[in-house]
Amino acid sequence: MEDKRDIAVSVKNLKKYFFPHQNIIESITQSKKSTPVKAVDDVSFDIYKNEIFALIGESGSGKTTVAKLLMKLIPPTDGDIFFEGKSIVNISKEESAVYRRNTQMIFQDPYASMNPRFTVKNVLKEPLLIHKIKCTEKEAEEKIIKALDDVKIYPPHEFLERYPHMLSGGQRQRIATARTLILEPRFIIADEPVSMIDLSTRAEILHMMKEVQKTLNLSYLYITHDLSTARYFADRIAVMYLGHIVEIGHSDEIIDNAKHPYTKALIAAVPEPRTGNLHKIKELPIKGEIPSAKNIPQGCVFHTRCPYAKNNCSETLPDFVNITDTHKAACFYTDSLV
Repeated sequence: MEDKRDIAVSVKNLKKYFFPHQNIIESITQSKKSTPVKAVDDVSFDIYKNEIFALIGESGSGKTTVAKLLMKLIPPTDGDIFFEGKSIVNISKEESAVYRRNTQMIFQDPYASMNPRFTVKNVLKEPLLIHKIKCTEKEAEEKIIKALDDVKIYPPHEFLERYPHMLSGGQRQRIATARTLILEPRFIIADEPVSMIDLSTRAEILHMMKEVQKTLNLSYLYITHDLSTARYFADRIAVMYLGHIVEIGHSDEIIDNAKHPYTKALIAAVPEPRTGNLHKIKELPIKGEIPSAKNIPQGCVFHTRCPYAKNNCSETLPDFVNITDTHKAACFYTDSLV
């Protein structure tokens, strides 16, 4: 059954290839053929309005490259990106400024993303200056106070003259979130926003972000390698491996009924609390490291590590199989289970 909700962001056959640098002799003589690094290779997905969409996978799978493409920090090699029905790939400088105002990003390391010489007030005021938001000093302070209030920084006035080093990790991430909210965006990309925070405060920060999303009717792209937080935080999950999406569906469907072997391996890697021998290492169903994006395997990109690989896995890229109306996976092995 086709989902009738309005689409906030639509990614169609998106590709991003990086070409290694050649020295001048190699460039003139063409003695060395340049092999592209396929960071993102034919990725498609939709993010609905007021939805939290998670993109998960190992380091090197292409998650952050997708985020940079959506933020227009780098141009795509091929494919298209639509925001509220309009392509944003080849738009004017003025249109790009409007798009960037409506699309904000929460970075992985909140301390590195802030100027250490800026007070909290200046950190939050900076986006207003960059985007040339016309407002008086009093109006700017009111926006700052409201943004701090939205992310549960209490009392907000006491934090205005503090510097980043005077804040805890959780407070810095709240300030980083407030900085995105001050421009009143409609779409937020959160690139591993709790990976630099103590485990004890992760759930608290994610709960805050979820409350903000519901209150302000925002759409989120949540990038993470942590399945446990993805299940709690996201409405839908897309599993990414070596530049490809291999499984996509509702969070509970992905976690409780994973079909792709890579998704099963990610779930198996999640630590489980248990009594007795706490030092026992879990045996994972896959071996080795993720291959280089410069030398992607033929056929199914996961077949070199897959315990269920068949002969045709190394020859043909599998199509997505419909598990349910809202759950799809790309794997020959999956097809045999449906």
